[in-house]
Amino acid sequence: MKKVLILDGNSLAFRAFYALPLLTTSEGKYTNALYGFTNMLFKMKEEINPDYIFAAFDRKALTFRHLEYKDYKAGRKKMPSELAEQFPRIKQMLSIMNIKIYEIEGYEADDIIGTIADKCGASGMEVYVVTGDRDALQLASDNINVVITKKGVSETESYTKERMMEEFKVTPQQFIDVKGLMGDKSDNIPGVPGVGEKTAFKLIAEYGSIENVLENIDKISGKKLKENLEAFKEQAVHSKHLATIVKDVPIEFNIEDIKVSEADAKELKKFIIQYQMKSLLNKLPECGEDTEEIKTDINYEKIDSNEKLKSFVDSIKDISFISYELKGTERFSTKVIDNLYVLTGGKSYVIEYSKIENEVESLDLLKKYFEKDEIKKVVHDCKNLITVLSKMNIEVKGMIFDTAISAYLLDSAKQNYSLPKLVNDYLCEDVDEVDSDIKIIENSFMSRLYETLKSKIEEQQMEKLLYEVEMPLCFVLSAMESAGFNVNRNKLDELEVKFREEIDKTQRIIYELCDEEFNINSPKQLGKILFEKLDLPIIKKTKTGYSTNAEVLEKLADKHPVIEKIIYFRQITKIYSTYVEGLKQVIDKDGKIHSSFNQTVTTTGRLSSTDPNLQNIPIKYEMGREIRKVFIPNNEDDIILSADYSQIELRVLAHMAGDENMINAFAHHTDIHTKTASEVFNVPIEEVTSLLRSRAKAVNFGIVYGISDFSLSQDLHITRKEAKQYMDAYFERYPKVKEYLDKTIVDAKKDGYALTILNRKRYIPEISASNKIVKALGERLAMNAPIQGSAADIIKLAMIHVYDELKKNKFKSEIILQVHDELILNVKQNEFEQVKLLVKTEMENALKLHVGLDVDINTGNTWYEAK
Repeated sequence: MKKVLILDGNSLAFRAFYALPLLTTSEGKYTNALYGFTNMLFKMKEEINPDYIFAAFDRKALTFRHLEYKDYKAGRKKMPSELAEQFPRIKQMLSIMNIKIYEIEGYEADDIIGTIADKCGASGMEVYVVTGDRDALQLASDNINVVITKKGVSETESYTKERMMEEFKVTPQQFIDVKGLMGDKSDNIPGVPGVGEKTAFKLIAEYGSIENVLENIDKISGKKLKENLEAFKEQAVHSKHLATIVKDVPIEFNIEDIKVSEADAKELKKFIIQYQMKSLLNKLPECGEDTEEIKTDINYEKIDSNEKLKSFVDSIKDISFISYELKGTERFSTKVIDNLYVLTGGKSYVIEYSKIENEVESLDLLKKYFEKDEIKKVVHDCKNLITVLSKMNIEVKGMIFDTAISAYLLDSAKQNYSLPKLVNDYLCEDVDEVDSDIKIIENSFMSRLYETLKSKIEEQQMEKLLYEVEMPLCFVLSAMESAGFNVNRNKLDELEVKFREEIDKTQRIIYELCDEEFNINSPKQLGKILFEKLDLPIIKKTKTGYSTNAEVLEKLADKHPVIEKIIYFRQITKIYSTYVEGLKQVIDKDGKIHSSFNQTVTTTGRLSSTDPNLQNIPIKYEMGREIRKVFIPNNEDDIILSADYSQIELRVLAHMAGDENMINAFAHHTDIHTKTASEVFNVPIEEVTSLLRSRAKAVNFGIVYGISDFSLSQDLHITRKEAKQYMDAYFERYPKVKEYLDKTIVDAKKDGYALTILNRKRYIPEISASNKIVKALGERLAMNAPIQGSAADIIKLAMIHVYDELKKNKFKSEIILQVHDELILNVKQNEFEQVKLLVKTEMENALKLHVGLDVDINTGNTWYEAK
């Protein structure tokens, strides 16, 4: 029999963390959970010798259990930061070992494990689920072994169905009933008061299920026990439901994805040494006892006192190459410098700032170093460093280059712009075999990396993009992150109640329309209701059953009134978990939310927002728009100002295509969608209806995104023939647009990339694919990338110009958020008129195009009002 090893990631990490003392590296990084987890993994791999392996983890988002029972896991202590910081390292280790990780919003790791274990077990494989959580015992069967860790992670007990019966006198399935009766304090599942583990096992062993127990209460001895069982019947059944591991999680699973493959030996060795877990090296047969030979030949000076720091600062004359480590990066308020790595004058330094005493003197010395403009500085990923230093009242000057950003400009499709990755990619240097001084090794390559990347930026003619857009933008983004967006916590609490009521109300309507209660979040149960009970047409099937994804539901929208309600239910539950509950978790101690703005994530050049993502609040429904009511000015007299580019992508298209009809429409301030409707549908402007304008709008924006006639027909619910007629009429009226789009495809096929106005590149390998679907995607990307990328460049320039003018005029008003084509500012009342004019002027003149840039200004006491 083939063997499958399944790791319960969160459970094993917790067990390891609490089983071992707080181990740290010499740099102060916690490793006890990482060490225990890795040790357990090696042990299990050796004992079981699996053919397949994967790990499952919980997501931070709420699950369907939270939505069904608001007190689920309530009261649980927050994860210690010492443990939280180790999860990324555990996942990194798994990645190095080529072990696939599964995690999915709305479900717990248990549910993922239950789903895949069930599939593998049913196909005749021998499954081993390794966990510290006894809840998993319900999964045991003839060929599913649940391996429970004992005494931390050093010992284990393995349970099958037979072992369960021997030890507990109940089946694995009945173990759920036991949990339903006794409850679970760790998950805050209530159970029945007064029923402990012993009583629960006894009752289920005798009666077989909770339902049978409740039907035979009169036969049960013990007056108080009877009273409690009678009084808490519904709670018992609901507790059983909450304790039940779901086995139909909507997850894409292919057994070949989890096939055991050899780890990258060098990378794993480097990782173990980096985190100073050298006792694990003898478990790696390819490493053996040769670890003492792994040494660094980099000489460096450790700066851990003010005397040494002063000597360092006074001696700097040459260009500095800087990388760094931060502590507490999850929250703006906790971000502090840990170590600075500096290469200058051919010598390496490690400034161990967190160890230096006399903070006032050390701050002055750092200030002297960073604010000296004549000391030119090359930094790897400068924005976070600027942010942390600004909190210390230090302004970075003399920064001439950022190695991470320049690498991003050269290839925006990379997933990783870390320093070792760039050293490997651009210098072909292997930085794997190093000891705990890995950061010093990496930093020692920065001067060569700088020269290489600088040369490539010049070859690609990206100097303007780097030096006039992306580098200055670092300071703008840092200022935005530092400013944050003020939050009305009371309003958020109100919305929590409102959302819960709306979710409950929508759920009841769905149940009424279906004449049955079921788990709306379960694709399997929903599929049965829609396609078996309601007999709706089957749009798509997957390996696990009926597809109920968003695309399918959209196609069924006119088939039954419940579809609209299900779409709405999904949307508001997602908004609730992500933005009502989610925002509460990220409010900093100053009462603000400090989102992170990232320059090196998207392939298009657009900025991304994370922790939390404030750019992606769904506003299709009013309930989504209401989230913006939570965001308020800093002070009572301040004003929220929203400045939004009007149809910027269409204006960019008109400029890049040079189409006179479209340019004239914008020049005369004609409503472009009405104008398009008039010309495409051949009716006078005054006779254009709202429906015709809406369809013209879909065509306009569809063209920008390289839409096909088939997709347009789907969007407008018309025939493909009609859609083709619309597009043909469009291109007849705007012939230069057609010429331009065709040329972008030809150029992208020839060059392998598309270019924006400012020479931003997007590589498009898909355009040369033999697969027709992939190739068509490449063509759409080729058409859209120059337009979307140019729009991104324009908003970035606008941000820089507005920021510089606010600073030059010493205004207290500040940019606090960017959402695609929109800037949000917190404006002081006494500066309002000047700032309003300044923002409009700078945004409309960010870049000279053949058509003017129009900006709409709106204001209010909340972000909601300003829209």
